[in-house]
Parts: sequence; C-alpha cells; structure tokens
Amino acid sequence: MTQDVRRRVSNCFVLLDAENQVAGYYTFAAAGIPLADLPESLTKRLPRYPSLPAGLIGRLAVERRHQRQGLGALLVVDAVARAVRAEPAIYALVVDAKDDHAAAFYARLGFHRLTSQSNRLFIPISEIAKRLSEAGLGRS
Repeated sequence: MTQDVRRRVSNCFVLLDAENQVAGYYTFAAAGIPLADLPESLTKRLPRYPSLPAGLIGRLAVERRHQRQGLGALLVVDAVARAVRAEPAIYALVVDAKDDHAAAFYARLGFHRLTSQSNRLFIPISEIAKRLSEAGLGRS
C-alpha cells in the first residue's frame, strides 16, 4: 500500500482512535466505470463515453477491536465527502468487495453491483447528494 501512495496510484486515509492508534483506514484512487457495466436505467441519461470517471475505495479496514461500531461506514462517508469536493468530476464511487460479507456491507450503504462484475459495486455521486439533501445534510 505504501508503494501505491509513493507512486501516486492511490492515497491512504487513516482514522485514529482516542489513544491516537489506528482504528481504520481506506485507500482512494481515480478509476473509471465502463458504460456497458452500468444498468440501462442509468445509461440512458448519460453521455456515451466509453467509461465514466469514478473514485475507487480500495482497501478499507477497521481494526478488530473497533469493528461493529460503525467506523467502516464512517470511512465510506469520508470518501464520499472527498469525492464530492474533488475538482475533476467524479460520477460515482466504486468498491471491490473482497467477499460476500463485504458486498453486503456496501449494499446496506446503498451501493449497487456492476452488471459484469459481482464483486465490484458502485453508487452515483448524485444518489449520495440526494440522500444527504433528504436527510438535511446537503449543501445550502
């Protein structure tokens, strides 16, 4: 992971606990989603580019003693905030779930499976913005 950061392939963001120990982390990088991998219900309203810009949440982990406290979701929310603030446009966030348990975690957060890859999930930034707005947390 540190090699990826040094090579500017991804960035790593760390969550510290009250004792300044690592409670969790995730990596974040630029990616693309092939247009053909998105559901037709979305693609009919999108430009016909071969792929759309995305932010990839790479590795995401929560230290064992901090699990089941909502920190994984908090890390995803941090990635969402970074994607929304990004200067280049980002259409969606993408994750690669390592197993069915991880895929279920992301699905509970609103991510959808890409049509060609069962372990790759995405959520459009516009969907996130709408949810935040409905919750009264959107930009004013």
